[in-house]
Formats: sequence, structure tokens, C-alpha cells
Amino acid sequence: MADIFDKIKKNRGPIGQYSKGVHGYFTFPKLEGELGNKMVFRGKECLVWSLNNYLGLANHPEVREADRKAAEQYGLAYPMGARMMTGQTSEHEKLENELADFMGFEDAILLNFGYQGMVSAIDCLVDRNDIIVYDSEAHACILDGMRLHNGKRFVFKHNDMESFDKQMNNATRLAETTGGGILVITEGVFGMAGDQGKLKEIVEFRRSGKYNFRLFVDDAHGFGTLGKTGQGAGEEQGVQNEIDVLFGTFAKSMASIGGFICADETIVEFMRYNMRSQMFAKALPMTITIGARKRLELLKTRPELKENLWTIANALKNGLVEAGFDIGDSNSPVTPVFMKGNLAEATNLTFDLRENHNIFCSIVIYPVVPKDVIMLRLIPTAAHTLEDVNYTVETFRKVKTKLDAGEYKSEEMAAVEVDNKRAVK
Repeated sequence: MADIFDKIKKNRGPIGQYSKGVHGYFTFPKLEGELGNKMVFRGKECLVWSLNNYLGLANHPEVREADRKAAEQYGLAYPMGARMMTGQTSEHEKLENELADFMGFEDAILLNFGYQGMVSAIDCLVDRNDIIVYDSEAHACILDGMRLHNGKRFVFKHNDMESFDKQMNNATRLAETTGGGILVITEGVFGMAGDQGKLKEIVEFRRSGKYNFRLFVDDAHGFGTLGKTGQGAGEEQGVQNEIDVLFGTFAKSMASIGGFICADETIVEFMRYNMRSQMFAKALPMTITIGARKRLELLKTRPELKENLWTIANALKNGLVEAGFDIGDSNSPVTPVFMKGNLAEATNLTFDLRENHNIFCSIVIYPVVPKDVIMLRLIPTAAHTLEDVNYTVETFRKVKTKLDAGEYKSEEMAAVEVDNKRAVK
């Protein structure tokens, strides 16, 4: 009989295999100081493009004051217990009502964590007779949620409506056999490449009467950034009222933690009494709940925050394209930059950006992207400046020239001396 730990020692995973060389620098880096466009990395101030602080609310004075007052009054313990038992408060109910009203739905339910909530929501909504049809680039929380589903699922090629049509045809035939229904799951904005999900095109299949299904949209990156009022990708594409279940998170535009799901009152009520991640988990702390209400208020009443975000996002995208960079099909603030190169070149390029140009952005490597692709992921925010944009575009020109000239080629990844020791008591 094998020892399960022996498997772990032999196979540390596609990224974990590099942990000894990258931990503390390329993975698990420590950004310190005030949350904003510039922070401290390894003792030096860097221009940071890796925070999902879209509207710049992380250090907004009204937000900080609301957080402070709530923490002073309630601490982090209250309320104690799951909401079904002893964790219910009027503040939680008010936040849910305000979210539902703003998003244009009948009701909403709070989630302690977005990832955990999505996993549990999928498990809650479908049974073994139901079929799930989902986009091939769906977020990990969606994939993990489907692992709990003991029914059939079909995957369609990313944003490919011909593939969607084919898989919906397969799902429909199977559903007629099982007697179940079909849940389509996609995203409002795909967080890596920044392209919006084709919600309008998917909805059209139902409008035409060709297929019968319910639509579940993960709009973590669209909420607060897209649409006239900031409802998200559904509003941007004119189909907000045709989304059946909508997921949003506080961790992006609202610079906090937690999330929510909006749907018809009947569906939300069902989830309150059947979604295990919320039934058996302590309620969202009062400090976070009150802080979320203030953030939502600013999101609704300060349109200049979203306008500032898009001023920076458009300047960054236009500057990169004019400089000859490939940013894919991004039509959200998320801005990927695709270049050709191997893992060693990717790490050497990123090292150069951080150490010699003081620019910190996320590097995305295989298996998220193909082995010969380097993807740098930039997250513009309302806290950035046009000067930040101009400096970044010009710096990217320089590193791209070096990449094309082969100056980052090597047999190994960039060697970085990092103190990987954990803090001990």
C-alpha cells in the first residue's frame, strides 16, 4: 500500500514544481505599504499593475472611515454563528436588499467568500439529472463547483457560438432522457484575457426558442466596471434582465472580501436554505458588511470613479496597441499583453521589469497559457495616472526590444535570492 505523501513528493504540480526557485518573488510576493498605484516590493517602490482595486476604493477616505467606525463598534467577532442560527442582522439584510435593487433583481444572498460561494451555488442549483454547459475558459471556482455535480456536463470552445450550439444540442437530447434541465455557466468578463462573455449571443438562442436553459453568469470583473450604472457585463450588453443567476464579488471593484448572488426571490430563498457554504459557515463579519454598504453607495453615486478607471484603461490599451503589442480581445479593464517566449525568458523579462524599471505586474505562464507564450496581465485602476501609463508603455517597448533580440534567453529561470523562511513565533 502506498503512502499518499509519496505522491506529493514525486509530483508537486505544474506550478509547484518550480516553488523552490520562485517562491517569494514570482509566486507569493510581498507587496507592502498603502494599497495604491505604487507600493513597496523588496524594499523598493514599484508601480503596481496587479491589484483588482478597479475603482480605487481600497484607500478611499470615506471607505476607510466606515471600516474604522464599524471595527470600533463591532470588532470582527460579531455576529457569531451562521446566519440561519445566530448570525442574522439587519445590516446583512439591508446589504442584500441594496444589492438586489441596484442590480435589478428581486433578491440577493451574501457570500462569505466568492470562490467558496460559487462552488456551493453550483452544487445547490443542479442535481444528477441536470446538465451543465459551460465555457472552456471558465474560472477555477466554476470548475471546482462542477466537480461536485454528479450529472453530465458539456464544455464549449471559448466564446465560440458554433461550439455552444453543438453542445447545447447534445445537452438538450440528454436532458430529454434524464428529465432534467440545463444550466449554462459563463462569465461576464474572463479575468485572464479580459474579454467579455458572449451573453447577448447566448441569450439569443433562448429568445429564438431553439433551446430552453437557465443562465448563470460569473461577473466578478464586470460588476462595478461595465455598463452605464456599473451593473456589469449584462448591462453593457443589454441583457441584464435575461440573466437568471448572477454572481458578483466584493474583492474587485469594492476592494473588500465576500460576494453575492442575485436571482428571483424564489431561487434566492431556496439557496438560503440549501447552499451549504452559507448554511454551515459563520456569517460575514459586521465590519465587512457595513464596509460593503459604504462601498456600494460610492459605486452607485460616484460615476466619476468608473470614468477615471476607463480613462486609465483606454489610455493603457491604446498606448500598448499603438506600440505594436498584442492585447488580445480585451474589452474590459483587464489588459493582457501577449509575447512569444519560453518560461526562462518570461521570468528574466519580469525580473528586469521589477528590478531595473520598478514595474510590478503579474506574469502568467503555462498551463494557463501555451508553453511558448508569455502573458503579462495588467489591471488598470482609478488610482493610476496617465504618467503611470506613459512610463509603462515606454518601458514595455524597451523590454520587448530586448526580448526580440534574445537578451532574455537562458537555460534556467532568473535566479533570485529571496528569504523564503516563514515568520515564526
